[in-house]
Amino acid sequence: MLATYTDLKDKKILVTGATRGIGRALAESLASQGAHVIFNFREGKEAQAEELQVKLKELGASEATPLKFDVTDTAAMKEALENFVKEVGAITGVVNNAGISKDTLVLRLKEDELQQVLDTNLKGAIMLTQILSRSFLRAEDVSIVNISSIVGLMGNPGQIAYAASKAGMIGFTKSYAKELASKNVRCNAICPGFIATDMTDALDEKVKESYLASIPLNRFGTTDEVANLVSFLLSKASAYMTGNIIKIDGGLYI
Repeated sequence: MLATYTDLKDKKILVTGATRGIGRALAESLASQGAHVIFNFREGKEAQAEELQVKLKELGASEATPLKFDVTDTAAMKEALENFVKEVGAITGVVNNAGISKDTLVLRLKEDELQQVLDTNLKGAIMLTQILSRSFLRAEDVSIVNISSIVGLMGNPGQIAYAASKAGMIGFTKSYAKELASKNVRCNAICPGFIATDMTDALDEKVKESYLASIPLNRFGTTDEVANLVSFLLSKASAYMTGNIIKIDGGLYI
């Protein structure tokens, strides 16, 4: 069940990495709140972006706007975002969700793999937020939600690059929250644990059982549960919250 926040209606909210997985679920949830959902897509993904745009409008989005840029291409991202702000208006909600993982043991980790993960998961989020920061200063009710990971808090063998990028996002969140709090710009992060997606559905049953044994609530989380938390943090209901790192993990990391 999704909670409803009426102040999200018509709010311009950018969700990166929205074409699949948790990001898509977040975009669809915000559409159902009546938000103006903005999302990025990469070269060659025009058909996928058009399909998502149609879907978001069907779900109730006041508007759905695809922007063509990769979060690792700062110049293209800057051009697309600044043009949107100039032509349409200030973005007042951001969900930095785009992310990749190159899971491998440290002895096998290649420099280019590390660079790809850091550029996408951490640098991309920082630069996107930096690009929009000047417009944030002239806007109202600005809220940024960074999608970190429980792995960024507890670490995980074979995920050094991913864990480092997600831990970095936590530091970014706290620093940015302190820096712009006086301008009433809020920034919080969430750390999802195991969330049910197509990827977890495809896992072998024995692997699922092994994962579930480490979760006190004995189930995977749902994308609706993550969406509820993100919507709350984007809305005025969380107006006195900034710099928070919130776990949504079924008790995995207590």
